[in-house]
Amino acid sequence: MTMDKDNITLLLSLISALFLLAAALAYLFPKPKSNNNKKGKATGSRLQLHQFFSPITLSHSFVNPFNFVIGGKFKHAQSTANATLFNVYDVTSYVEEHPGGDAILNNAGRDSTEGFYGPQHATRVFDMVDEFYIGDLKN
Repeated sequence: MTMDKDNITLLLSLISALFLLAAALAYLFPKPKSNNNKKGKATGSRLQLHQFFSPITLSHSFVNPFNFVIGGKFKHAQSTANATLFNVYDVTSYVEEHPGGDAILNNAGRDSTEGFYGPQHATRVFDMVDEFYIGDLKN
């Protein structure tokens, strides 16, 4: 089967039209962003927060590698006579937006206190972190 010049032009026009249609659909119906920055896990109309009891439990219980542990004076951090509670955050939805690029992954799944309090972070990071809170790690 030989294709003459008109058939080749028609074929190229159809392929171009398909690409334009795909681009238009992608623009009109973008992939929804993951809404993983909810605090805890939804159970009906309530949110369930988690408490992790040791670094060993922490490293084995995280299904998501983008969970971080940060100790400090945040809204959720508490100190008791027996133990200090450290906060656990799921930053999955923020990784791509992180101004420091992949540096956010340096302590993924581990204690990120030192990196979090580093001089590279502006004070606004302290306001942002609460939206990623998912539970506590009890030492």
